[in-house]
Amino acid sequence: AFLLGGSLKITDLKLLGARIMTVSVMIVGVTVAVVSTGLILVGIDPGLALVLAAIATATAPAATTDVIRQSGVVNGFTKTLQGIVAVDDAWGLLVFSICLGLVGSEVDGFSGAAVLHEIGGAVLLGVAIGVPGAVLTGRIRGGEPLEIEGLALIFLTTGVALYAEVSFLIAGMTAGAVIVNFASHHDRAFHEIEHIQWPFMALFFLLAGANLELDALLEIGWLSLAYIALRIIARIAGGWLGARLSGAPARERRLYGMALLPQAGVAVGMALIAAQALPDYGDQIIALTIGTTIIFELFGPVMTLWAIRRTR
Repeated sequence: AFLLGGSLKITDLKLLGARIMTVSVMIVGVTVAVVSTGLILVGIDPGLALVLAAIATATAPAATTDVIRQSGVVNGFTKTLQGIVAVDDAWGLLVFSICLGLVGSEVDGFSGAAVLHEIGGAVLLGVAIGVPGAVLTGRIRGGEPLEIEGLALIFLTTGVALYAEVSFLIAGMTAGAVIVNFASHHDRAFHEIEHIQWPFMALFFLLAGANLELDALLEIGWLSLAYIALRIIARIAGGWLGARLSGAPARERRLYGMALLPQAGVAVGMALIAAQALPDYGDQIIALTIGTTIIFELFGPVMTLWAIRRTR
């Protein structure tokens, strides 16, 4: 969340342009709407359907970027695609946090005040830690925060968020966004943190695999198929709608969704958090996410390459 918040630099977002912002927001919004509605219609509990729909918004930026580079194609479509994958997981994580807060409040007895506390309190906490973090870090070694400074900010944000019972995801993303926008003396605000993210990503997959119940995976075979079909439909529809609204060339409109099918680490991280927050749904969430992530990571890059080649 902290790193994804760092992708929301205002100057970069302005440079990315309206098309990138429109397509990325529409894909996330349509994915939540289509997947949640479809799962509810096939008989899934509305709370579980909403959480699974939020997880469906996650993509695999690294896989998509690798395919773009290997294709050797440089045009308006690939440049827009690179911009979308730079920010869409941030929107997805924000939506996931909101959905998880809504479902969690419903399970515990819905209260608008509780939702406002969890989400609004997280934003305030992120700002409260992000502002002094932006001012104080990066002073010891010119322009680049030390690894210990970055870790301190992350653990402080998470610890206070857990203690205050607010969303640590939104708090972390807010703190990251505040620091990257207000720390003008930083050259690369998150360089040191980026160095150490991969062991944590590996740990995500290890924990996810350890939590996977094979019986649960077998039981939800039909649900996995429905989820996969709904996510594909939603990505294509959202990409087309966003591209049409932003005035993208007609031949590219149906290709954005196909190019953004890969899904990997962010989805697994969301699933682990959702399983802890909603233990009654935990086995289903982990089993479905891991099973479908494997499928999307296998054929998703193939579809990305196919979409890119269609724009040459």
